[in-house]
Amino acid sequence: MRNKLTLVTLGVKDLDTATRFYRDGLGWKSSSASQDNIVFFDLGGVGLSLYPKQLLAEDANVSSEGTGFSGITLAHNAKSIEEVDEVLYKAEQAGAKIIKKAQKVFWGGYSGYFADPDGYLWEVAWNPFLSFDENNALIFP
Repeated sequence: MRNKLTLVTLGVKDLDTATRFYRDGLGWKSSSASQDNIVFFDLGGVGLSLYPKQLLAEDANVSSEGTGFSGITLAHNAKSIEEVDEVLYKAEQAGAKIIKKAQKVFWGGYSGYFADPDGYLWEVAWNPFLSFDENNALIFP
């Protein structure tokens, strides 16, 4: 298996609401590969797809029931502290709930969290130990 994450699929309660949040609220462009019950976004080499939660559970042969913390967060690494604040503001304006206001964190960076309309947690962080290449891909030391 290659050392590469290619797609993250979020099981959503309401596909139209989730699509509006990411496309219209956050300003992400949906892919032409999107279909009636799945929406794709190109996140610069990794894809995000939105798919009805019940259908995703059925596809994986698991129950769609469950509550509480799922044990996973998604992350957006910003290029500056100011960008962290801007992204969190934009997410909140789009309907996200701010879970943790941006602040200096123990590991030396600056981050905060928001929950999208389905409750998926996104960390927005500036990490002084990471940088970006010319294609805006993270460079890990």
